[in-house]
Amino acid sequence: MSNIRHRPRANTAVRRLPSGFGVGAHHHDDHQIVYAGRGVLSVTTDAGSWVAPATSALWIPAGTVHEPRACGETDLHTVGLPATVNPLGLDRPAVLAVGPLLRELILEYTRDPADQSPERRRLLAVLLDQLRHSPQRPIHLPTGRDPRLAAVCALLMDDPADGRTLTTLGAAVGASDRTLARLFRAEMGMTFPQWRTQLRLHRALLLLAEGMSVTAVAHRCGWASASAFIDTFRRTLGHTPGARTLSRA
Repeated sequence: MSNIRHRPRANTAVRRLPSGFGVGAHHHDDHQIVYAGRGVLSVTTDAGSWVAPATSALWIPAGTVHEPRACGETDLHTVGLPATVNPLGLDRPAVLAVGPLLRELILEYTRDPADQSPERRRLLAVLLDQLRHSPQRPIHLPTGRDPRLAAVCALLMDDPADGRTLTTLGAAVGASDRTLARLFRAEMGMTFPQWRTQLRLHRALLLLAEGMSVTAVAHRCGWASASAFIDTFRRTLGHTPGARTLSRA
C-alpha cells in the first residue's frame, strides 16, 4: 500500500456512507471496533481482506494499515479504544459475531459520541464484556506473496466461478499443483479449496449488499445451486443469506 496516512485517533462516531465509498490506506494509534448497522464493510490490509455484514463487527488493532470500503449504502458505527485497552488480545483484524445485545450496545454507545457521563462509561464496560465473548467468524481472505500463488489468486478473484482445478490453474501460471498446494498451506494457512470457498463467500457478501438475489449470487460466485450456497453461508456465518441484516439500523 502506498501513500499511507497516519490518523492519530480512532474516534467513536456514526457515519452514513454511499455504496462504493472508500478511504485510502491509513492507520490509527487506537484500536477500532467497526460495525455496519446497514450495508457491508470490507477492509483490506497487506495480510488480506475481511468482510463484515450487519451480523458481524470488525476488530482493527492500533497501528494496522488498512483500507475500508462500503458495499451498499452503509451506516458505519465506530468505537475507538486506547491502544492499552485490548479486550480481545488480538494483534490482527478479525470478524466478530454480533448478537442482538451487542448490536444494541454499539448503536447506543455511538449515538452521542460527545457524551462523557458515568452512565455511558458503564455502557462501554458492558459492551467490552460482550465483545470478549463474541466468537470470531472465519471469513478472512489471505493474500499470497509468492508470485505464482498471487497469480492463481488473481485469476480466481477476477472470476470466483472459475471451476478449474489446481492442476489446470498451475499450468496457466507455470507451477505444479503440488507446489501451489504447499504454498496455500504455508502462506494462507488453509488448503486451496478452503481459500476458494472464502473468496466466494467474500464476493457473495458484497453482491448481496448491492441487492443481487441469492440465486444470482450463487451462480455468479460458482456454487452449483442456490441450496449449496445457502448451506455454506449458514455453516460459516450462522444464518442464511436471505436472513442477513442489511438495513435495520
